[in-house]
Amino acid sequence: MIQLPADYEQRMKQLLGDDFHNYCEALNQSPIRGFRVNTDKIALSDFLSINPFGGQPIPYVDNGFIFDYEKVGNHPFHHAGMIYVQEPAAMAPAACVDIDPDWHILDLCAAPGGKSTQLKNKLGPNGVLVSNEIISSRCKILTGNVERLGLHNVATTCMDSAKIAATFADTFDLIMVDAPCSGEGMFRKEAIALEEWSQNNVTMCAKRQGEILDNAVKALKDGGIIIYATCTFSLEENEMTVDRFLQRHPDFVLAPVKNKVKESTADGIFFEGCKCHNITDARRFYPHKSKGEGQFMAVLKHTGTPPPPTKSKVVAKEKIPQTVLDFLQDTLTQFDIEHVKLYNGNPVYFTPNFTIPKGAAFCCGITIGEVKKNYLQPHHQFFMAMGRKFRRKIELSLEDKRLSQYLQGEEIPTDCENGWAVITVMGCPLGGVKVSGGKAKNHYPKGLRFNG
Repeated sequence: MIQLPADYEQRMKQLLGDDFHNYCEALNQSPIRGFRVNTDKIALSDFLSINPFGGQPIPYVDNGFIFDYEKVGNHPFHHAGMIYVQEPAAMAPAACVDIDPDWHILDLCAAPGGKSTQLKNKLGPNGVLVSNEIISSRCKILTGNVERLGLHNVATTCMDSAKIAATFADTFDLIMVDAPCSGEGMFRKEAIALEEWSQNNVTMCAKRQGEILDNAVKALKDGGIIIYATCTFSLEENEMTVDRFLQRHPDFVLAPVKNKVKESTADGIFFEGCKCHNITDARRFYPHKSKGEGQFMAVLKHTGTPPPPTKSKVVAKEKIPQTVLDFLQDTLTQFDIEHVKLYNGNPVYFTPNFTIPKGAAFCCGITIGEVKKNYLQPHHQFFMAMGRKFRRKIELSLEDKRLSQYLQGEEIPTDCENGWAVITVMGCPLGGVKVSGGKAKNHYPKGLRFNG
């Protein structure tokens, strides 16, 4: 049985009333698990025809499922980036609004990357995602997930919200603010959230959330949207934070969410002194009402007129080393030379229509590799994101013993021609090898290898 702090229990009784008993019962049930199909890697219909995990569809996420499958992280489909494991309630904020495929999106508090990768699946080839995380160790995890899913036109950054606002002023059509919070909605999933809860932490989080939202405004285009989300229940961090924001920023309104999200959530709570007449348009995801953990979300819409599309500032392009171009010609069947650039001295593949200032990104687009003295050493991200365009492919079925050998870092036999090749499973890139004389030398990163 989960033992709630007395102060927290009293607060929740006031919020939930007669529903408090149902909430407590839900807390003592097992957490709900979910996953999304990464539609940047595989079409939903194609995945469903081979889906080994089963699962119940999530009503507000077309490519989301509730499931129960042990050690999913060891499955080759997970290694290949076909899926992203994510708690169902956490999928709701990114499903609140319709997203234009050409938008520029910022995820301001992004690690480990669930909402970022969900947003990216909604963008087209001209859309751009900047995914930011202030803590460097978590930014590495975020970047690893972007890499595993093989996503294009994503830059990961490691800045505080004020620096992001200064670097990308008036830039984004949509900003996700999944703000650091007291974590009340995660009590049955993460024991540390329960251990660290205090009224002082709630107050501190609410102050920080307001500062983050104010900085988000500076990075937003006129007419843009901020989706504010937390995984907590406190009024101070949720409706009160939204109400104070709207008072500070009268050029914003609280907008309704899409119907499918509304149907799976409860209304926002009107509190004494609330100035926002439609605060019930904010949404609350409760574990005793829907399948998932706790979540709050609010759509904050700027009432200004969106600016006309503008071309990115022309930036003098550094000369691409011939070694890089020769490698791409030999390795890929097709690539766009305009997307090949140098970022902080390293060759990357990233849209020419969005400028990331030098030094601003932890990772800018797809890292092609590292230029050595007279050759290029490809990066794992290059195989994962560009693998479908490789000239040399080695397809391994789930029944092929070479698949597990590859994931364990072993060299495998092949009849593929010599050169850099991509390993695929069900057509999806899994990683790279260097083929020579009938043997494929393993280049799957040591930190990702499966030892079991």
